[in-house]
Amino acid sequence: MPEKQEQVAHKGHLPILRSVSVVGIMTALSRVLGLVREIVMGHFFGTSALKSAFDVAYVAPNLFRRLFGEGALTSAFVPIFGAMLEKKGRVEAFRFAWKAVSLLAVFLSGLVAVGILLSYPLESLLPQGSRYALPLPMIRIMLPYALLICVAALFSGILNTMRIFAIPAITPLLLNAVWLFAMFAIFPFFPDRQEVQIQILCWSVLVAGVVQLVFLLPSLVKTGGAICLSLRGVMQDPAIRRVLTNMVPATIGAGLIQVNLCMDKALAFYADQSGPAALEYSERLVYLPMGMFTTAFVTVLLPTFSRQFGQCDLHAMRDTLERSMRQLALIMVPCSIALLVLAKPVVSLIYRSGRFDDLSVLLSARALGAYAPGLLFFSFYKTLTPAFYAMRDLKTPLKVSCLGIAINLIADVTCIYLLPEGWKHVGIAIATVITSIVTGTVLSIILYRKIHAPRPLYFVLPVLKMILCAILMGVSVLWIHPHATTLLLRICPDGKLVEIAAMSITIFFGIGIYLAGISVLDRPDLKGVLEDILHRRRRK
Repeated sequence: MPEKQEQVAHKGHLPILRSVSVVGIMTALSRVLGLVREIVMGHFFGTSALKSAFDVAYVAPNLFRRLFGEGALTSAFVPIFGAMLEKKGRVEAFRFAWKAVSLLAVFLSGLVAVGILLSYPLESLLPQGSRYALPLPMIRIMLPYALLICVAALFSGILNTMRIFAIPAITPLLLNAVWLFAMFAIFPFFPDRQEVQIQILCWSVLVAGVVQLVFLLPSLVKTGGAICLSLRGVMQDPAIRRVLTNMVPATIGAGLIQVNLCMDKALAFYADQSGPAALEYSERLVYLPMGMFTTAFVTVLLPTFSRQFGQCDLHAMRDTLERSMRQLALIMVPCSIALLVLAKPVVSLIYRSGRFDDLSVLLSARALGAYAPGLLFFSFYKTLTPAFYAMRDLKTPLKVSCLGIAINLIADVTCIYLLPEGWKHVGIAIATVITSIVTGTVLSIILYRKIHAPRPLYFVLPVLKMILCAILMGVSVLWIHPHATTLLLRICPDGKLVEIAAMSITIFFGIGIYLAGISVLDRPDLKGVLEDILHRRRRK
């Protein structure tokens, strides 16, 4: 019987990995474009106060996106939409979906208008010329993007539930494409005018929102029929009321997290005008592997968990969760160690150009070194929460988020108070990592009590082996990189070419050392990942 269950679970596992590979490729392209975007941003703005102000302002539309887009609303909407597809058919499911879209659009339009109007009296209260007033005009331009991206996120949730993953995964590429177009095609007309250039970026974000929404519409119409926006009887619809009821704890939880992020940016701006920019550059490097792998898994896991829980197949749900976490650990552990030990040469190689000078490299490298150990825990937290949402338990993540807010705020203030100048923004990164470790651990304990996963003996020991192999890799690359750099400088005088060649050699040997260690200590997991990537059925 256990053998039969294992075979059934694995049959369901292969389509998940195929979907993950599709989403992963598209998300990887988006993350790479996002990194290119930040490289160009670094060239034009460095870690200036204007760049930090833009990063603070960009948090505002993201706050709405997390609250009412891909966060709370999608988590509450997808399980109910999926259940309606199974039980009532496509016509009824899409009638419900268009009602949800209509309600979201009207509600967010009002919130955006209120936000824009409130920014004016707030700006008048601040001293003239204060750097704290810099983000407000940018917020007024970018805030309507919140409406567009939230509706687009709901469209993506609908398509993902229909098992159409590629189109929604391509959508984030469009934001980066429009952003890069603005910098390459329009900036040359305004050389050395940073204030004008930053306004151009704000408008490009708004244009990108329109492009993303229009891009999703054809697939949505093809899948669900003609667009039918209507508010008639929307509040009397029991499915809509269930979504709203389920949204409340998730919205509060997501809101707390986003308020926490806003607070991080604001405190960083208060501590050092370069702080938000340095954190943003380092976050981009941390989120590159997360976006390539973790986001892909999470996108597929929520509808997958929803179907498995709806079928009362907790065994398959446990198997899916544990496989996903082990496979993520196999990738994230070496990435974490590598970013930690090579923080400064990585930042220098990728960003140093134009206004991104030695000071910018130093500040961003310090933040990257602080974020790097948390990469594994960031990924685990994002993997665990869809399991709760699929079981329609939105209160547990909310409670854990409240705990995380308290921990993060205390750690933020403590680090800013105790750390010297040039390190205060690093304290914010450290606080984020500490919070993620605590909240991820709490979530895993609670989830184990519900579905007996992740099982410690089945999960912890393989991860410890991965950490051991990654530490061996980290020690090795610490020796390899400076020696490779010294040797190459004798051959080639071009500093940038030497940096690229030295880092390439270091990465090549680092991957080889890690894979050699894993092949000895944890061959089953390595073999399983390789087989899954190749879409082969694993045999005993």
